[in-house]
Amino acid sequence: MSYWLRSESHADAGPIYVRERGRLHVVSPAAGGIQSARPLRLFSGGFSVELCLNGEDDRARRPRTDHFIFTYTKEGNLRYSAKSLFSLVLGYISDNVDHIDSLVGFPEQIAEKLFSAAEARQKFTEPVTGLRALQKFTEAYGSLVLCSLCLRNRCLVISEKLEEIKSFRELTCLDLSSCKLGDEHELLEHLTKEALSSVKRLLLKDNALSDAGLRRMTAPVRVLKKGLQNLLVLDLSCNPKITDVGIGYLLCFKKLNCLDISGTGLKDVNAVVKRIQTQIGLVQSKVPLKEFDHSNCKTEGWAEQTVLQWEQAVMEAMKPQEDLRSRTAAQRFYGKTHRIKEVVKCKLVEVETNASGNLQFYKEDVQNCHLPLKKDVAGSHELKNNKKRALAEQERERTSKQKHLCLTVGDWDLLNTY
Repeated sequence: MSYWLRSESHADAGPIYVRERGRLHVVSPAAGGIQSARPLRLFSGGFSVELCLNGEDDRARRPRTDHFIFTYTKEGNLRYSAKSLFSLVLGYISDNVDHIDSLVGFPEQIAEKLFSAAEARQKFTEPVTGLRALQKFTEAYGSLVLCSLCLRNRCLVISEKLEEIKSFRELTCLDLSSCKLGDEHELLEHLTKEALSSVKRLLLKDNALSDAGLRRMTAPVRVLKKGLQNLLVLDLSCNPKITDVGIGYLLCFKKLNCLDISGTGLKDVNAVVKRIQTQIGLVQSKVPLKEFDHSNCKTEGWAEQTVLQWEQAVMEAMKPQEDLRSRTAAQRFYGKTHRIKEVVKCKLVEVETNASGNLQFYKEDVQNCHLPLKKDVAGSHELKNNKKRALAEQERERTSKQKHLCLTVGDWDLLNTY
């Protein structure tokens, strides 16, 4: 291809450049035509240009495949179909679930699907955004998110996810057995809040509790009639620091149906048993009750898999420490004295627990739910129960007039902290 340009008006014009077949030519009016010239370089020979794209832009430019569902036909051919608009919107919202302002008034059916989608993406395991997202669901749906929580022997999960655990509301069952929390733990203080007033089953076995811990836990119930006033089942076994004084704080739980204080540090067991029978109407059981076998309390609700994800994350964080097991084994082998002391200490605790015997109590009005008693045994207890009820009513009438005198200075100081 060639160009012929001849014009008097362009005689004084500068050079004209024409690109032909990828090469640049110079049109010289003086020569009267197109002259081949070396390609004009706009930059020097050592100049180079590198195009850098942002990672997000690269993902945006990349063709998306998550909008389609890929399947195979009977013939083995690949077939794809587009996802529904609902699935696409659900996935987008679950990816940004921590930015939701509120879910109050949102349909429960859709909220459950949204929670499952966010859970599948492990949004609730993230340190900051996970807590913020979980709070949106617990504020709006309460017990639907979680109605029962079992953290038995999971003290590491409690320490790592304490704020997330405190965000759960309207729990009916809470198992904190063998967590070694102690009297000053933040979670025990949270038990007295209004958010957990719905708890009916509380298991605090082997948590290093003492009389001071029970005093703090029962103060709102004893004075303000708030807190754990709906409690039906309470397990305080294997807490040797709980004495006869601490048992006195439990007498404010008027709705209590089952109580386990085995393995506590009671001094006068007979007096405590009689006091429990006369004031809250609980009878000592001769056989273990099924309420305290820890099989009825399980994690139930939308967040069941979320709690498992927390536990798996804690276990993953502990894996780098597994190489220290060999050194720990060697220390135990050579440190014979320390090892013997540990064994003796454990045996002493077992002896104290066995010495106190089985101190489980139940209410005879609901005995069919706890024990398969024989008819004759149940009939013999009816007369005794009637007498005990009459004595209990008289005792309540006598003590109700003096309730305002039963508070100590320490109780008033404790109430001022709420």
